[in-house]
Amino acid sequence: MRKTPPHPDQLALRFGKDSEIERIIEARVAIRAEAEAIRWRFRLILIETGMLTLFVLIAGWLIGEPLGKIFSSALFVCAGCLASGIILVALSGGISMGASRWQRWKTNRAAMTRWVKRP
Repeated sequence: MRKTPPHPDQLALRFGKDSEIERIIEARVAIRAEAEAIRWRFRLILIETGMLTLFVLIAGWLIGEPLGKIFSSALFVCAGCLASGIILVALSGGISMGASRWQRWKTNRAAMTRWVKRP
């Protein structure tokens, strides 16, 4: 693809040359994307919890159970879904962090053993 030369009065900017700026921007984007991913996971947990609670309420009403039993069942389902979802997100985040630390440790160890002479 052919690029047209800039106008002589226009300031020529070279954005691709500065790797430090690119590194800073990539780090900020990664932090923001990680925060958005966590928010979306919790939104998904809340939506699923609400849906299952609603299903229990509707099913209890359709089969003609007493209101007290329906609401207590729905409350237990809501608490169980919310707790299991939060535990799942926490465990997946912890395992992911542990795997990345282990990979970093493995890489650093391999780099260090290259410089150390073994008898």
